[in-house]
Amino acid sequence: MRPASQAPRHETVPTPLTWLYVPGDRPEVVAKALACGADAVVVDLEDAVAPDRKEYALRATAELLSDPAPGPCPVHVRVNALDGPLAETEIRTLATLPALAGLRLPKVQGPADVHRAAGWATTAADPVSGPAPYAAEGAVRPAGRTLAGPFTPARTAPGSTTATLAPAATPTTSALPATPALFALLESALGVEHAFAIATAHPALRGIALGEADLCGELGVRDDTGLAWPRGRTVVAARAAGLAPPPQSVYPDVHDLDGLARSCALGRALGFLGRAALHPRQLPVIETAFLPSAEEVAAARETVRAAAAEGGGALALPDGRFVDAAVVAGARRVLELAERRP
Repeated sequence: MRPASQAPRHETVPTPLTWLYVPGDRPEVVAKALACGADAVVVDLEDAVAPDRKEYALRATAELLSDPAPGPCPVHVRVNALDGPLAETEIRTLATLPALAGLRLPKVQGPADVHRAAGWATTAADPVSGPAPYAAEGAVRPAGRTLAGPFTPARTAPGSTTATLAPAATPTTSALPATPALFALLESALGVEHAFAIATAHPALRGIALGEADLCGELGVRDDTGLAWPRGRTVVAARAAGLAPPPQSVYPDVHDLDGLARSCALGRALGFLGRAALHPRQLPVIETAFLPSAEEVAAARETVRAAAAEGGGALALPDGRFVDAAVVAGARRVLELAERRP
């Protein structure tokens, strides 16, 4: 566990339903994304940015996040692979900037990757040099989560070339910067196998999610059937660790909105909450799919009213539905989610 001086940032905010990815080397696109109605914008320094544009993308993103009020929604950043040459500088540069809401860590293989990123985040880098113009607007605040209870993962054999489950040593320096919220992306078979260990690796770890494109490539999966187990594993690991339900991975065809709606319905049935998006046109489809319908809200209200009238305990509703404490808790979650409907 981290010492108190390194506690993560805290803020109680609703779990986003829509996470809009935008390329970090296009400040004008980022500016538009911040105003398009997404619950969170993810500035991507990884796949969306060409190698010769990485340095500029980092400068532009640092310029954006240096303004405490860059837009009306939280701004997250997906950094480059943790085992590559860029991630350490990116994390050290961005971690203490006032508008950073979270760091999304790609290709996480085990808890050691999370601890490595957290260690970098508490060691601030020198300011990034060079101009990177950006038009700022709005307000945003960072977020964080505290995970209760220790976790002692296993270790791999000496000399292993895979990511170890053993976390790096926790720094003992006093008065270190607060760790920003961290989100681990599971994009490999090893990452999925270690899902719960990753989800409980560090107090600043606020969420996990699948990166399905890379995972499909590694597994040789051709359709959703082959992703059923990794998806279920990710949802169960997140909930077992006390994290919010994970968002679905992106739907790659930005023109197929009907297909997106069907895919979201399947994801919601599996326990996902919300989804990453590649284009603003996907946002209303995702939001509609993950918000409860009028029929679901009516049923939830009836359940809560009946339970309150009975004063607790199990009961049967007039339509034959059996209601106990777990059903009532689910109904209350539906009503809380319904309050987010515009």
